[in-house]
Amino acid sequence: MSKQSALPTALSVNVNKVALLRNSRHLAIPSVVRAATACLEAGAQGITVHPRPDERHIRAGDVDELAELMRAWPEREFNIEGNPFHNLMELAEKYRPHQCTLVPDGEDQFTSDHGWNLPQDSERLMPIVRQLREWGIRVSLFMDPTPEAMSHVRDLGAERIELYTETYAHAHARGHDAEVLARFGDAALAALDVGLGINAGHDLNRDNLPLFLQTVPGVLEVSIGHAFIADALELGYAATTQSYLDAIAQGHGVKR
Repeated sequence: MSKQSALPTALSVNVNKVALLRNSRHLAIPSVVRAATACLEAGAQGITVHPRPDERHIRAGDVDELAELMRAWPEREFNIEGNPFHNLMELAEKYRPHQCTLVPDGEDQFTSDHGWNLPQDSERLMPIVRQLREWGIRVSLFMDPTPEAMSHVRDLGAERIELYTETYAHAHARGHDAEVLARFGDAALAALDVGLGINAGHDLNRDNLPLFLQTVPGVLEVSIGHAFIADALELGYAATTQSYLDAIAQGHGVKR
């Protein structure tokens, strides 16, 4: 069993795409639990799931099995993300994960594509955040890199943000990422100034992750799914986990 890395940024593996592949047949393979286990054994610091109401990938039964698995890994993080006005709160109350990441996606949305609009969404989010905190769950809000919104996140009582990084990933692929990275850096500084922790995710991969971590301060956790599982098809779960931990180490200028 691999020991957890002491890197400043934790790696949480999103296993949604394992479930999506499994759901294309009726053979119960590939196994979401075996995938999560392999990543944890290789050193991943957490597992993320985003169960949607139509269960097109992660199903309620998967959340139950993963919650049971994570009880054997008490030092690792279980993160359930999703829209709190759909099916998230029922799962949060039942399983009490370490973290819930609140995402404003529609029921039929292909993938998450924007953060919360604050302060416009603050009134309806406030009781949600309060309830999750009462259940002992850390609350993270999925946010665009908008510096002026960070004080509103703090006012809601959320403890972290997850920066929505698709715009950075697209800019990096085109070689025009400096201006976009500056916005993320400004948003991160604004979050740190009001005492928020910083997560990041969406289209991060081994190529663009080091520069992001070199430039954006204070990132405590990255949640990576699509690119991770795509890499795992070629490399395997263990080697892919190690390669992402290496990318995180590179981003912080440290050796593993």
